Amino acid sequence: MVKMTIIGAGSAEFSAELMTDVLSSPGLPTGTFALVDIDPVRLKLAHDVGEQLIERTGREWTVESSTDRTELLAGTDYLINTIEVDGLANVRHDYDIPLTYGVDQCIGDTIGPGGLFKALRTLPAWIDILRDADRLCPEAMIFNYTNPMSLTVLTGSRVTTQPIFGLCHSITHTVEELAGMLEVPSSELTYRAAGVNHLSWILDLRHKGVDVYPRLRELSEDRDIAEKDLIRFETMKHLGAFPTETSGHSSEYTQFFRKRPDLIDEFARSGYRGESGFYANNWPTWRSEADDRLRRALSDEEPLEIERGPEYASYMMEAIETDQPVEVYVNVPNSGLVDNLPVDGVVEVQARVDGHGIHPQVFGSLPTHLASLDRAHMAFHDLVATSVIGKDREAAVHALMIDPLTSAVCSLAEIRALFDEMAEAERDYLPSYLNP
Repeated sequence: MVKMTIIGAGSAEFSAELMTDVLSSPGLPTGTFALVDIDPVRLKLAHDVGEQLIERTGREWTVESSTDRTELLAGTDYLINTIEVDGLANVRHDYDIPLTYGVDQCIGDTIGPGGLFKALRTLPAWIDILRDADRLCPEAMIFNYTNPMSLTVLTGSRVTTQPIFGLCHSITHTVEELAGMLEVPSSELTYRAAGVNHLSWILDLRHKGVDVYPRLRELSEDRDIAEKDLIRFETMKHLGAFPTETSGHSSEYTQFFRKRPDLIDEFARSGYRGESGFYANNWPTWRSEADDRLRRALSDEEPLEIERGPEYASYMMEAIETDQPVEVYVNVPNSGLVDNLPVDGVVEVQARVDGHGIHPQVFGSLPTHLASLDRAHMAFHDLVATSVIGKDREAAVHALMIDPLTSAVCSLAEIRALFDEMAEAERDYLPSYLNP
């Protein structure tokens, strides 16, 4: 019997997905879902969904919930972090203010000005959670889903000795997308990937042992196909490897695609393919609609889907509990895993999971030019973690100054002014050391 505690469970649709996955896992027949959120209304929705999922699956699980995590942390085996800190109040600031300085973001929640200020709001709360976990469930294994992924794992690893594994589906989703373009089953593809979250790289991709990169390059010459993922195909064309996040996210992680309006017009497309303000303009509605869907499902107005999805958590839990190994990708401190990336940063690599735990695999070296792009982000991550842990405002300013997209658009003085303006706009949601 295991106890899975979800912090930030008020993200009810994602909590429902995680609980569905566990309830669909043959090797996890009994246990407890402990749900925690500071929003009692959304927490109740998640609790009610959990109870209905258990009833419909007939599994021997129970649900408990509280707005006070200290009531539920004790006995936790798997602590799942999914928190969102003051996002609704600040998503417009995170996009609108940088845009006035010429910094155009598509998603803006893991890097750039938006990602930086999301981290500055989120990481202090994360540190408090980890301090409670150290005290109340020191043996728990911690899975993080909250973005900014690399920053959340890095900061956590510097304030606790508990193992933290950042889980993101971007690599496997990318491979599935490439399989669709290649018109082969994704299960028939083998690949090697590594880097930093949202800027990892597919370094080797084979179908039944045959290198399919030549075929991908042929496909990229077909404009109809290239248009589906234009920025990533352009990246592959010039840098030699396919990056592992959507074109929209990828465009924010380098200095090549969003620094001038003409480049945005040339490469950015609708939605996740690079649309300006896509996240800021849509996420609040998506969140509301997701909650409404769950309420309709609870009242039997539409079906409550019960099917195991691709998220890693349930597969990892099942592998640990049953000693049936699985391979996943994790974000972890770089203990020699990628040997030409900084050892004090977080990298994304493959891991084997079994009854003895989670074992990140040594990748080796990235090509130098790809490693240099990842190192820039790891320096950004280091400065932000340093800022939050040491309450060092200037470290956060310096982080924005070395951000690839922001530094491609703005002067140093403009970046400082941008930081100051965002800090003032979000003053009520930030730690006091960041006050202008």
